[in-house]
Amino acid sequence: MSIPSGAPAVAPRVPEAVHRRRWAILGVLMFSLLIVVLDNSILNVAVKTIASPAPTGIGATQSELEWAINSYTLVFAGLLFTAGLLGDRIGRKKVLLAGILVFGIGSALAALSSSPGELITWRALMGFGAAFVMPATLAVLMNVFERDEQPKAIGIWAGSVGLGIAIGPITGGALLEHFWWGSIFLVNVPVVVIALIAMALLVPDSRDPDPGRVDPLGVVLSIVGLVLLVYGIIRGGELASFTDLTVLAPLIGGLLVLAGFVWHEKRSTHPSIDISYFRKPAFSAAVAAIALVFFALMGVTFFSAFYLQSVRGYTALESGLLILPLAAAQMIFAPRARLVVDRFGAKAVCTVGMLLVAAGLAAFALFDVDTPLWVLCLVFFVQGTGMAHIMPPVTVAVMQALPRERAGSGSAINNTFRQVGGALGIAVLGSVLSTVYRGDIEGHLDGVPAAARDVAGESIEATLGVASKLGPAGKPLIAAANDAFIGAMHVTALGSAAVALIGAAVVAAFLPGRTPAPGKPGQGEPDRAGGRPAQEPAHRS
Repeated sequence: MSIPSGAPAVAPRVPEAVHRRRWAILGVLMFSLLIVVLDNSILNVAVKTIASPAPTGIGATQSELEWAINSYTLVFAGLLFTAGLLGDRIGRKKVLLAGILVFGIGSALAALSSSPGELITWRALMGFGAAFVMPATLAVLMNVFERDEQPKAIGIWAGSVGLGIAIGPITGGALLEHFWWGSIFLVNVPVVVIALIAMALLVPDSRDPDPGRVDPLGVVLSIVGLVLLVYGIIRGGELASFTDLTVLAPLIGGLLVLAGFVWHEKRSTHPSIDISYFRKPAFSAAVAAIALVFFALMGVTFFSAFYLQSVRGYTALESGLLILPLAAAQMIFAPRARLVVDRFGAKAVCTVGMLLVAAGLAAFALFDVDTPLWVLCLVFFVQGTGMAHIMPPVTVAVMQALPRERAGSGSAINNTFRQVGGALGIAVLGSVLSTVYRGDIEGHLDGVPAAARDVAGESIEATLGVASKLGPAGKPLIAAANDAFIGAMHVTALGSAAVALIGAAVVAAFLPGRTPAPGKPGQGEPDRAGGRPAQEPAHRS
């Protein structure tokens, strides 16, 4: 049926059969999302084990560990544009099933890696599969829930991230207590099988009736630009210098390629990302908040594993349990964030959330080797509470700014900025940590053999490995390594908190405040009968 000229467009209504099973579908989508989140949170508690020499680990250096994480996130972020477009074009269920399958294959291969290079390669394959999973879950969600229920569904969807954060470290720690390090990836395989079966049975397919073409040049430019930029940052951390040619060349090259990507997208007739979306201040502020909060948080998550395990001496399982308060806060508050937004508005809620994240990050600057456990748990809970009041509102702002038919593109934008922010956070803050640590520890390496001195200065794990080989003579070096890492962590934590404060300023300036109370004439979408606004859906038997 055509819409009369000048009449407001009405979003297509969800079919009744799909609407009746919408909560079961959301459960399947959360399970699929859990696979992706679970993998990253498991890896965070396993970095110390993977860094250990064989047979315990594979002797990965700090930069190789960063690439094991960033190879996943960079491929993921680089392909999200295309994944969203393909989902809109050929069907979100199809790309979701394909993505889960590829992710499972990559997980099995990563579990069998015998070197850091192999692990990095298979992690990239996992990122390829995950790129087709995460945007499809959010796009399907937007197509099975009516607009009035979308904030609630997105809050539950975001809360499943907290569930993954909780299950991941505990599962990873338990696996590392009893099995070899590769089991943290192999555990994904049965989860993938269950997800594939549930997805095939329950989730409906959907697509854009008027899809755009794929933008291969845009995809290539985004991948190349991000890889060059992050490689330069990681290389700078390795050398403890950002003036070396091998650092400056990829840094500058990456920025130029990314500038070319933006230029191309503005002029393309079928862009991967519609730049016009960013002309809306609320939309731009929402995606900026996503990027900044994950930039700050992912860097801290990376070094907190070394703090808990290398400095404090906790096992992988114990460190996983210590992160439980962060996950619990997200699971408790994320599904209810919409209620707080309804009362106080997205601007106030997200600003306070960013300030809580900043406070939690800044608290790491006060930690030392004897900080009480209850303080650690409280800080993690504060961080989780802050994130739970940021991610659902900004995700709703991004997704509801686009028509339902373009849900894949909207989800791609949301998740791209999230992953790019996280990848750059790990790279930048990891490099800051490495640079400060190297500068502090070099003065304590006089008794270390010359052949091992350079390696010993790269990370705390490398230093502790050298110290263990020195026997009793290595005890002073262990103490110096702990002190150097604590000092480097303090600097990095303050940098993370500063980024979170920038995010608070952005959302305070540009996110909308309270919206008018629902139910006024002219507001909302017609219901299935065509007469009620979306805020008051008709009763369905």
